[in-house]
Amino acid sequence: MDFPIARLIKARYDGLPPQLQIAARWLIEHPAEVALLSMREQARRAQVPPATLTRLSKRLGFDGFDKMKELFAHGFREGAEAFSGHVEELVARREVEGDGVLIGGTINSLKSHLSAITRPATIAALAAAADLMAVANQVFCIGLRSSFPAAHLMHYVGSMLGSPTILIDGSGDTANDALRLVAPGDVVFAITVSPYSRHTMEVADFAVSHGAKLIALTDSDLSPIAKISEIVIGVQIETPSFFHTVTPAIAVVECLVGLIAARRGSCALDALTANQEHLAEFGTYVLRPSRKRKI
Repeated sequence: MDFPIARLIKARYDGLPPQLQIAARWLIEHPAEVALLSMREQARRAQVPPATLTRLSKRLGFDGFDKMKELFAHGFREGAEAFSGHVEELVARREVEGDGVLIGGTINSLKSHLSAITRPATIAALAAAADLMAVANQVFCIGLRSSFPAAHLMHYVGSMLGSPTILIDGSGDTANDALRLVAPGDVVFAITVSPYSRHTMEVADFAVSHGAKLIALTDSDLSPIAKISEIVIGVQIETPSFFHTVTPAIAVVECLVGLIAARRGSCALDALTANQEHLAEFGTYVLRPSRKRKI
């Protein structure tokens, strides 16, 4: 959510000590909980001492945490739509029993996360990213561990559209070899969410230092990669389970390749046709045989 207290915390974030940054980030990413839960419970969830929240509020110019909490509550009331979706999720989980609790909670989370992609700010970021990628000399794609499927999809479909994509995947310890080619006019599409990949950050830093433009797909405006990026595309990753979801990142990539195809127009169609002919030559796919009529 974007309201005055959230913007204040983001503006002051870089100047905060590490422990206060942990607390600040939790507040930014959980405005509903800040508005509704006690300070002690918030501290427990943020994994910081309650005193840290008090210190943070005073560092931001408030007399105490309750004053800051009031601003979160006010801002959250203005975001009634998001709050409604959160309540619906909680109600659904209470009403369903057994395995349906986890399944229902997960699906409701995904619905909320996917809907967030249609927010005007995210649409604008996607459009700007597609503009850069459609005309780039080369598009380097990187996403490690759970982020790899989204990076691979960007490279795979992008290459079918005729985009000059290069996947940085590290096979045979060659991850950094492709970076010999990075130069101005190139784009690096990097995917990393908390906990952030050190190697992805190293690749991003190197590429930017050599003149490439960085597009980051990440989970927070406060993530380390967001600070050095030309464009930041935000996704939400939380689920009721113990792991985060990669579905929104996959959805963002699917939206991006559609936008890139539209921008490349006939060039994309020609590339797709050539790709299909190549696959057909090798008999890549098994076609369903036609049924023979019985006589």
